[in-house]
Amino acid sequence: KFLKAGKVVLVLQGRQAGKKAVIVKNFDEGTKERPYPHAIVTGVERYPLKITKGMGQKRVAKRSRVKAFIKVVNYNHLMPTRYNLDIDLKQIVSAESFKEPTQRVTSRKAVKKLFEERYNSGKNRWFFQKLRF
Repeated sequence: KFLKAGKVVLVLQGRQAGKKAVIVKNFDEGTKERPYPHAIVTGVERYPLKITKGMGQKRVAKRSRVKAFIKVVNYNHLMPTRYNLDIDLKQIVSAESFKEPTQRVTSRKAVKKLFEERYNSGKNRWFFQKLRF
């Protein structure tokens, strides 16, 4: 019951294994299509690169890009952290955004924009750093 919206988790299995993600919506009881506890998560697929003083604006802008992903993940494949991210993704990502690929793409782009704004503002820098393990 501690996996709630806004909780930062690590994805443990699949293509996004080892990536940080945020829970958007959780289904503790499961649904008809997915009869197991799962959550809709959105996270960072490609982290921004390191920036130094000597770099120009164009290069800094290019290196500050974030690639996001949206995924439905079983609770067994999520490792919760003690952190929360106060970012409102409920309006952007919903169960409906998985119905059609175009909706998924648009919601992913919206999440990407939000993540990039958050990164460039300098808040939650730890979330946009690669996990070293």
